[in-house]
Order: sequence, then C-alpha cells, then structure tokens
Amino acid sequence: MDESNEDPRLPHHRNPKEFVSLDTLSEIGVLHWKLNAKDYENDPELKKIRDERGYNYMDILDLCPEKVENYEQKLKNFFTEHIHADEEIRYCLEGSGYFDVRDKADRWIRIWLKEGDMIILPAGIYHRFTLDTSNYLMRLFIGEPVWTPYNRPQEDHPVRKEYVKNLAEKARMPVSAY
Repeated sequence: MDESNEDPRLPHHRNPKEFVSLDTLSEIGVLHWKLNAKDYENDPELKKIRDERGYNYMDILDLCPEKVENYEQKLKNFFTEHIHADEEIRYCLEGSGYFDVRDKADRWIRIWLKEGDMIILPAGIYHRFTLDTSNYLMRLFIGEPVWTPYNRPQEDHPVRKEYVKNLAEKARMPVSAY
C-alpha cells in the first residue's frame, strides 16, 4: 500500500497498483479462506478449520458507529500498529475492512477483508485494522478471547522474537527488519 496519511479507510493502492498473492501472505504466516458467511453456523469448512486448529470459542461483534461505544477511539486504537501474543483470527460475516500487515521488508501490505473472508494473523506479526468507507463490519472471533495489543516497538517481546525467528528459518537467510 502507499505511505499516504489520507483517510485510512481508503484503499491506499500504490501507483501503479501492486497486488500480493495468497502465497506471499502465507510466506509471512498470514492464512486466508473464503467461506460461506451466509450459513456460517452450518459451514463444514469452518467446522473443519475450527477442529483442526483447536478453536473452541467464538462470538460476534458488529463494528459500526451505532453499536460500538467510543467508536472513533476504538478505531484509532485498532489502527495503532501492534502485535498480539496469540494468533488473531477474524471472519467477516458482513461488511468490509482492512488489515494491514508488515512484509519482510517492513512495508505495509493491505488486506481487504470482505464478506466470507477469514484470515489468521500469526502471533507476533505487526499489524493494524480499520474499516473501509462502508464503516461497518460484522466480525466473528474464533479462539479464546485474548485481545491484548502490544504497540510497536516490541522487538524484545518473546512472541515477536519467535515470529521473526520462524520467518528467518523459513527463508534461510539473515533477518534485518521483518
């Protein structure tokens, strides 16, 4: 994405546009599925993912000005670059928004999450979140409800060190930024 300070809810494409493959996201530990959001309660693919990854908890959050107390402050907090000590699992049932993650060169990659998209961000990856201009997203949380953000810099946090170590081993080359 570009480095503009304009409204974070805009797409922020580089000029010319650059797109990133799912394989590139996978290389930095980000996983993606396209699921049936209209029937998520009966979706066999979602059940399979939950069973295989041991996710035993879920709840739903409507993220919009009408339903979230201190909405503007919450969005500001979500958009502050941070890591988590656990995976961040998000499944979009309705609406849309952006997850920004850092690539291996410490540049932002913008992921547009829309209805049916499920992503898993690995523990320790720098990221941030914002809605797009629709100002609405219904998220399904999966996994134990631990949402403690650790704002950047966190280079000495054990989970960040483990993430960087795993990336370096995967690439078998020295790590400078990650």
